[in-house]
Amino acid sequence: MKRIITANVNGIRAAEKKGFFNWVKTQDADVVCLQEIKAQEDQLDERFYPKEYHCYYQSAEKKGYSGTAIFSKQAPTQIIKESPWDDINFEGRFIQADFKDFSVISIYIHSGSAKQERQDLKMAFLTERFMPYLQELKASGRKVIICGDVNIVHQERDIKNWKANQKNSGCLPQERAWLDDLFFEVGFIDGFREVNQESHQYTWWSNRGQAWANNVGWRIDYQIFTPNLKGTVKSADIYKDERFSDHAPLIMEYQL
Repeated sequence: MKRIITANVNGIRAAEKKGFFNWVKTQDADVVCLQEIKAQEDQLDERFYPKEYHCYYQSAEKKGYSGTAIFSKQAPTQIIKESPWDDINFEGRFIQADFKDFSVISIYIHSGSAKQERQDLKMAFLTERFMPYLQELKASGRKVIICGDVNIVHQERDIKNWKANQKNSGCLPQERAWLDDLFFEVGFIDGFREVNQESHQYTWWSNRGQAWANNVGWRIDYQIFTPNLKGTVKSADIYKDERFSDHAPLIMEYQL
C-alpha cells in the first residue's frame, strides 16, 4: 500500500507556521507532493526537510512565486527537475520522482484568472504541449501518478456555484472539455473519482467572503494517473480538520 498526499500550500513558510509539517509527521505518507511553495531553497531551514523524508524542491526563478516539491520515504531512483518546457521550469511548476515500479509528478498548472494573456498561455500549454506529453506517457507503459493543482474543475458536482462561474477561468467550457478528453478519450483516470462519487467535495476555497465556512469551493487539486493504474485506488480523502492554506490536502492510498 502506498499513501500519497498532494497539497497546494500557497507559501510553504506560511503553511509551516500553521502546523503543516507537524501534520505531515502524523500522516505516514510514502510521498508528499507540494505546489506553490513560494520559496527558494536557501530560504528554508531544517524545519522544511523532515528527517523521515528525502526532500526535493524545484523553486521558481522569481522569488516568492510558484514552485513545487516532492518528499518521499523511499529514495527515488532519480529526480527530474527539468520538464520539456523552459517556461514551466522557469516558474518551478514541475518536479518528478522515479521509483522502481512507478513515477510521481508534482505539477502546478497556470491560473488564468489574472488576465487573458495568462488564460491563453494556460490553454496553449494544456492543448499543444501537455496533452501530447501525457499521450506519450501513456504510450511508454510507465505507471505515473500526476499530483497537483490543475486549476480546473471537471464537472458540475465539482464546484458550488456552477452557473455563476461558467465565464471564469477554471470553469470555462474549453478547460473542462480538455479534462473530458484526458479522462474519456486518452484514458487517464481521476483518482478521487475512482472511489468517491459524491458532490460538494472541494479542495479550494476563495479567501473572499465566507467561502470556507459555507463550503463554497472548487475541486481543482487532483491525483491523475495512467490507465495502467486503474483499480489501484483504495481510498481518497480531502483533509479539512485543519487549514494550512486556501487549498486542502488530497490524501490517497494505492495498492501498488
